[in-house]
Amino acid sequence: MPQIKFSIIIAAKNEEQNLPLLFNSLTKLNYPKEYFEIIFIDDQSTDNTKIIIENFIKENTYISIYESHNKKYSGKRGALEIGISHAKYEYIMITDADCEPQPEWLNSFAEKFKQGYDFIFGIAPFHQKNSFVNKISCFENLRSQLLMFTVAKMGFPYSAAARSFGFRKTAFDNLEGYKNTTKTISGDDDLLLQEAIKHNMKIGTVEIPDAFVYSSTKNKFKEYLIQKARHTASSNYYLLKHKIFLGIWHLLNLSFLFSVVLTFIDILFALPFVIKLIFDVITVQVKQKHFGYKFGIAESVYLQIIYELLIIVNYLKATFGKTKWK
Repeated sequence: MPQIKFSIIIAAKNEEQNLPLLFNSLTKLNYPKEYFEIIFIDDQSTDNTKIIIENFIKENTYISIYESHNKKYSGKRGALEIGISHAKYEYIMITDADCEPQPEWLNSFAEKFKQGYDFIFGIAPFHQKNSFVNKISCFENLRSQLLMFTVAKMGFPYSAAARSFGFRKTAFDNLEGYKNTTKTISGDDDLLLQEAIKHNMKIGTVEIPDAFVYSSTKNKFKEYLIQKARHTASSNYYLLKHKIFLGIWHLLNLSFLFSVVLTFIDILFALPFVIKLIFDVITVQVKQKHFGYKFGIAESVYLQIIYELLIIVNYLKATFGKTKWK
C-alpha cells in the first residue's frame, strides 16, 4: 500500500468541453482513493465549468472545488495558489483541466518522491491527429521535451510543463510559493522550477508511458501562436546559465539551417544544412516513441524546418507582443 498522499490541484477556466475526458482519466488512476484528493479551482468561468465539476463531486467525495475570488496572483498561478493553500497533503500534483493523466501517473510520481525529490516533472504529449496545426504542435512538443528531459538527466534541468508537475508543499513554501514567478502571465511551472534550481532543490523526472499526461492541441494556427507566445515569454526570465545554454543551442541550429542560403557562394555551404537535417531526422526516429509520438521520415524533415523557423516567430511574439491567461 503506498504511503504517499497527494493533493491534485487543477485550475479550470471555461473548460466545460474538456472536463468529461479529464474526469474519465481521474477515475481510472491506479492509486487508492484514500491516498489522494482532487481540488478544482473555478477561475471565474463564464460557461458551465463550475456546475459540471459540482455534479462530478456529488459522486466523488474526495473531490472539492473553490472559486478564485481575490486571487493573490494574476493568471493561472493565482488560482493554483488558492488550491495549494487548501491542500491537505504534503505532495502536490498539478495538471490542467484539458488533460488526461494515464493510470500510473500517481504511482510513478510516488516512487520518485520516495527517493527524496523535491520537484518532479513528467512527459506530457499531445494527441496526434491529421491536421497541419496539430502536426506542428506535436513536433514542437516532441523537440522541446526531448531537449528538456535529455539535459535534465545530465543534471541540468531548466523547464517543466504544468500538465504533469509535482512538488513537496514544504519545498513550495520554502520558495515563498509563486512570489518570485510573477514576471509573466505564464511561468507557473517553469519559473517555479527555476526557483527550485536556484535553491539547489532535488529535481527528478518521470518518463514511463503509463504515466504520460495527454492533452489536445489548438485547432487554429493563430491559437497555437498565442499559446506558444505565452509559454515562450517565461524563457526571458530563466537563470543566466539557462539563457546562455538555450541561446547557444538555438543559434547553432539556426545557423546550420540557414547555411543553405549561402550556396550561391559555394555549394559546400549546403553541407551543414544536410548534416543537421540527417542528425535531426535520426534523432526523431529513434527517440519519438519514448515521448509518445510517431512521425514519418518525410514529416520529420519538413516539420523540423518549420519548427526552427517558428522558434524565431514565437520568441519575437513573446518578447514584443502581449500575452494573457485565456
